Formats: sequence, C-alpha cells, structure tokens
Amino acid sequence: MKDNQTKKELAAKYKDREIVGGVYVIRNTQNNKLLFGAVTDLHGIKNRFEFSLITGSCVDPRLQSDWNKGSGQFVFEALEELRKGETQTMEEFKADILALKDIWLDELAGRDFY
Repeated sequence: MKDNQTKKELAAKYKDREIVGGVYVIRNTQNNKLLFGAVTDLHGIKNRFEFSLITGSCVDPRLQSDWNKGSGQFVFEALEELRKGETQTMEEFKADILALKDIWLDELAGRDFY
C-alpha cells in the first residue's frame, strides 16, 4: 500500500510542477556559431545538454563535426524563460513559445547558425 501511495504522491507532484519553457542557444565558444531552439521544457533540454557533456555524446547531429573537436567548447545559454500560466492550456503555451521564438530569431538575425 505504501508504494501505491508514493506513486500517487509522485504523480501529483509531477502534475503540479511549474512548467518553464523558453528559447535557448548552444553556442560554440570557438567560432560563435549557434544552435537555436525553442522548447516547452527548458530545464529538460539543459539537462540533456549537460548529460551530453558528461557522456561525450553529441546533443544534436548538426553539431557533430564541431563536437568531435571538443565538446568543452560548447555552452548552453537560456535566452528567455516563459512560465506556463495556471489556466493556460499546453496549446496556448506552445503558441506563446513559438511567438517568443520568432522574436528571438529577429533579434539574432545575422548570426551564424548550425
């Protein structure tokens, strides 16, 4: 019975967690090229990047050639975070993230991307 209660508590905690999305870049510090992204789970993509650094696996195939030269030359930068509103649906949240993405693409115009 205790395991069942723990599972229910964990499920409730997961559902009640704060959802933070946003836009980010993974920047090559050697050549300043950027991998740009917009996600509904900013913490998840940052964790994935950090895991890739630890394991030596490339976080994205577009980076592979430069990653092979040294993963330590890459840094993760959250450009802007957006918290999902309590009454906001996931679809509305995704639409807000896409709008944020467009704003940042304009802001980063002229930069060198992967």
